[in-house]
Formats: sequence, structure tokens, C-alpha cells
Amino acid sequence: MEMRCGSRSGRRTALTTSPPGNTRLQHERQHAIYVRALREGSVDVADLSRRYGVTTETIRRDLSDLQGRQLLRRVHGGAVPVERMNHEPMVDTRDTVNADEKLRIGTKAVEEVPERGSVIIDSGSTGRHLAMVFPVEREVHVVTNSLTTALTLSRRGIQDLTVLGGAVRTKRLAMVDDTTRRELEHMAIDVLFISCDGLSFKHGLTTPYREEHTLKRTMIERAERVVAHGGSLEVRQRADVRLASFEEIDVLVTDTGVDPEAVDILSAHGILVHRV
Repeated sequence: MEMRCGSRSGRRTALTTSPPGNTRLQHERQHAIYVRALREGSVDVADLSRRYGVTTETIRRDLSDLQGRQLLRRVHGGAVPVERMNHEPMVDTRDTVNADEKLRIGTKAVEEVPERGSVIIDSGSTGRHLAMVFPVEREVHVVTNSLTTALTLSRRGIQDLTVLGGAVRTKRLAMVDDTTRRELEHMAIDVLFISCDGLSFKHGLTTPYREEHTLKRTMIERAERVVAHGGSLEVRQRADVRLASFEEIDVLVTDTGVDPEAVDILSAHGILVHRV
């Protein structure tokens, strides 16, 4: 497969039926409906009709399209997400904590997905939420070391997916050993989506997971553009394990609770910071 490298410098109205040719607006509305279903557990036809200013017939067609893509399942008066029905038994406790926040972060982060090329999504519950809203229709080769992320993308219809090998760390359902790292060494990746837990003004982004440090470092080295993401980013006086210097990060997507001083420092280093 050919992998392409990008550039690191790239930084309501009256009810009407959607115009037949306006596929972009239709796609954006359907994506918004899907994300709302994930957040709320279900959606209602009448409510969606009012919210988006289209007829109930248009909404029903949207729900049918989403069902055909195996994203939603039609029920009386609305729809429920297939994602929750399929994955709930595999979701660990961390995946249910701040799920709405993680989905907001994931939704913002996927704006960095190229129209074509290659990306890595590393392990972590925020990465799985990113996979839930990943634009699977694009010509993008996705690489991941997370079993739950891979399963999410596969069930959503991703066409080009590589799951890195290695011993499975059962608590995280991810591969993080030397075998995993070696598989990355020959790859050239356009965009890396990497989870982060902490911030040290002296050392940069940090992680408490020592056993994952080497793998994450390899991911950063193989990627042309690095998008860090994580909620409740803790500002630490002392680093746990240094994950990346500020100069190695292009974008950070986090929640609104992050320390404003941290945002100023990150921005001063040329990092584009999104708080959602």
C-alpha cells in the first residue's frame, strides 16, 4: 500500500425537504444525528425534524440511510445506535466515565483526518470514541493497537484497517510490546491521534503508563502530524513519563477544564489548542 506524508505546517427556517442534490448538507445532518444518538442513547423523529428544520419524511430517510450503513437501528418513532448494542459487553469501566466529553473530543479531533492518506489511533477510551465518529468513507488507511477501536471501525465499515500485533494487555485490550513497536518501524503515517494524560511545563506531555512509553514514542516518530487528545488534562509539577515535547505536538484537543495557563503555554509553542 502506498502511504502519503502530509506537511507538518498544515495547521431554523420553514420545514422543507432537503434538495436532492445537496449531499453535503445531508451528510452533515446525518453525521450530527448519529453523534446525538451516541450521546443520548436514542433519537426521536419529531424532535430531529424540529431541530434541523426538515420534514419528518426527510428524517426518516436519514435514519434509513444510517441503518443501511449499520450505524443506527430504526425503532418506533426514532432510532438507537448500533454501536452501543454491539459493544457494551466489551466496554471497560473507564469507557463509561465522561463518555459525552470523550465523544466531543473525538468529534473535534477527527476534523484532522485527511481526505486520503494514513492515520494511527492509539489505545485508550478517548481513541475508541474517536473511532465511533471517524469518517470511514474516506480513502484513509487506519492503523491501531487497540482491539476495541479496531472492532468499532470494522463494524462501521472501514475499508483499510491494520491492527498491530503483539501480546494483548487484557486490561486495556491493546498491544503495547516490542512486537507492536517493530511493526511500526517501517511505516510512514500522515496523522497520529494519541491519548495524553498530563502536562508538565518543564517536560511537555506526560503519561503514567511506563510500559506504553516506547510504543507511543515510536508512533510520534513515524507520524508527520501529531494530534494529542484527552480530557481533564492534569498539570503536574513533576512528570511521570515524558511522552512528547511541545515541539512535537501540532494539535491538542481537550476539555474546557484545562488550566488556562497551560493553554497559553501550549499556544506559545505553536500548538493549536481546542477546548470542547
